Amino acid sequence: MDCLFCRIIAGEIPSSKVYEDENVYAFRDINPQAPVHVLVVPKAHIESADAVASNNSDAVKAVFEAIPKVAAECGLTNGYRVITNIGEDGCQSVKHIHFHVLGGKKLPENMG
Repeated sequence: MDCLFCRIIAGEIPSSKVYEDENVYAFRDINPQAPVHVLVVPKAHIESADAVASNNSDAVKAVFEAIPKVAAECGLTNGYRVITNIGEDGCQSVKHIHFHVLGGKKLPENMG
């Protein structure tokens, strides 16, 4: 497996897990941009939002159903931001769709 996030999901690479269910894995970012910075990923490998299609969109749906649970687990009661990066110009560093959940303080408007 070449995918970093697939290896994290498989337990081959350690992570600071925040949430897991049958379809979703969430863990703390190793380079946090906010007091709370969690990556939420589908267990199914999808390269980016550009690769979401009718045959894999249930995996993304599961992520968005899990995000409020992740936010609650992290104590984000006053709001948070969800971001995904797509491709080189979007600064996607790992080619496995993932969503950054950021919060824990008032976030700057230009962050994101």
